[in-house]
Amino acid sequence: MIYYVYRRPIRSTLPLPPGPKKLPFIGNIFDLPPDSMWETYTAWGREFDSDIIHLSLGGQSVVVLSSSTATDDLLEKRSAIYSDRPTLPMYVDIVGWDFNFGKRIEDPYRERRAHRRLFSQVFNSVGSKRFRPKQLAATRRMLCRFLATPNEFREHVRQMAGELLINIAYGIDVLPVDDPYVALAEEGIQADSDAAMPGKFLVDSFPILRYVPSWFPGAGFKRQANEWRKIAHAVRDVPFAESKRLVESGAATQSLTTDCLQHLNEHGQAYYDEDTIKATAATMYLAGSDTVVSVLTSFILAMLANPAAQKKARMEIDSVTGGTRLPDFEDEESLPYTAAIVKEVLRLQPVTPIGVPHFLGVEDEYRGYRLPANSIVIGNVWAILHDEDMYPDPYSFKPERFLLDGKPNPHVKDPQATFGFGRRICPGQFIGASSVFISVASILASFDIAKAIGDDGAPIEPTYKYSTGIIRTPLRFKCSIRPRSQSAVAVIEGEDHYGPSKASN
Repeated sequence: MIYYVYRRPIRSTLPLPPGPKKLPFIGNIFDLPPDSMWETYTAWGREFDSDIIHLSLGGQSVVVLSSSTATDDLLEKRSAIYSDRPTLPMYVDIVGWDFNFGKRIEDPYRERRAHRRLFSQVFNSVGSKRFRPKQLAATRRMLCRFLATPNEFREHVRQMAGELLINIAYGIDVLPVDDPYVALAEEGIQADSDAAMPGKFLVDSFPILRYVPSWFPGAGFKRQANEWRKIAHAVRDVPFAESKRLVESGAATQSLTTDCLQHLNEHGQAYYDEDTIKATAATMYLAGSDTVVSVLTSFILAMLANPAAQKKARMEIDSVTGGTRLPDFEDEESLPYTAAIVKEVLRLQPVTPIGVPHFLGVEDEYRGYRLPANSIVIGNVWAILHDEDMYPDPYSFKPERFLLDGKPNPHVKDPQATFGFGRRICPGQFIGASSVFISVASILASFDIAKAIGDDGAPIEPTYKYSTGIIRTPLRFKCSIRPRSQSAVAVIEGEDHYGPSKASN
C-alpha cells in the first residue's frame, strides 16, 4: 500500500506518448480519416519518431502501438492488464454483436472464458487437424468450380470458405450455389466489420448518443444499426437452429455445434451451455470466412504481379507431387517456398491492418510515458508487418525473405501479428492457416494465373486497390485462370470431392 501511494503521483506526472495536437473536448476526432486509419497511424509514427502514439477521441484515450517490440512488451508480456476489449456502444449495445466473444470485453471474465475455452479446445493446433478431410474436400470442389467458370473465382473462393466453415461450425451441408447460409455469413461479415471500426461512429466516443431517437437529425447511425441488428440476430440464431434440428433428427455429422449438443444430451452438463455453443459457433462463422477470402484473393492478385514467384512455386510443387496428384497437408514441410508465399501474402496485405482493439483498465507506465487507465490500445499490424528493419524493402513481394538455404529462416519473424496479440490472439489461427496453405498449394498445382486480356489485345492491369474496412479485401479485378494442362484437368476431375468430407464424420 505504501508503495502504491508513493508510485501513483509519479506516474500521474509522466508525459503522455507523443501524438497530433488535441483540440479541447473533441481531441483528435477530426484528425482521423474515414478509412485506412492504419496508414495515418503509421505516418504519425514517422512524424513523431515514435512507435507508440497517443490520441484523444472525445475524451477517450487511445494508444497506438506500431512495432513488434511495443506489442510484445505490452500486449504479450503484460497481457494480464491488456487482454480486455473496449466497450463499443455501437457494436455491442446498439447493433447487438454482444455474442461475438472475440470482440467483447471479458467482464465478467468467468462468464466469457467458457467461450474461448470451447473454441480453443476444438480448434487448437492438434484438434483442428481432425477437420482436414473437410478442408481438402472443400478445396477440391473449389478447383472444379475454377475449371467450370474461372471468371467467377472470387465467388468460388467465398463459396469454399463459407461451406467449409458452416460445415465445421454447424455440420450443415450447403448448396453448391446461392446458399442462404453462405449469403447470411457474407452479410454478417460486412455488418460486423463496419460496426466494429474504431473511431467510425461518434457514439463510441460519446456513449450518451445511444439514447438519441432514430428519427432525430444526425441519427443515421441508429437507423443503420436497426438493419444490422436483424443480420446479427440471424447470424446467431438461424444456423444454430438448423444444427439443433439435425441433432434431434439423428442426421447430425461432426461439427462444433452438433458434437457439443450431443454431449449435453448424453451427459446433461458441461462447462458450456447452449448459449455458449451458439455464441462460439457464430463467432467462428463470422471470423473465419472473411479472413480466408481476403487472403486467397490477395494471393491471386499477388500472382498476377509476380509471375516468377508463381513459376518457382509450381516447380517446387511438381517436384513433390510429380504432377500426378494434388498437394496434401503432409507435403507442407516439403514445400517451403509455397509456404513462404503464404507468409508473404499475410505480411504484405494483412487482413486486419489494425487488429481488434485491446483495453487497458488501469494506469500503466512504459518507456517513461503514462498510459492512462481506460485506454483503447491498438496494435498497428500494418506498421509492424511493413517495418523496414524487420522486413527490408517491405512494400515488395519477396517470399524468399522467409527462407535461408531453402529452409524457413529462424531469424525472420513470421507475420503472426496478422492473427492478433497476447491472450486475445485469434483462436482459429491454426485452421485458418491450414485452409489457406492447402488452397494456395492446390491452385498453384492446377492453374496458371495471368492478367486478363482486353478487347484491344493488351493485358488488363489490375488497380491493386483494397477495401478500407476493418477487414481488408482486394476490390474486384479481372484475371485469367486456366488449367495448366489436360493432365491437371484430369487430376482435378479424378479426385473424390466428397469422400474426404464424409470421412471426417
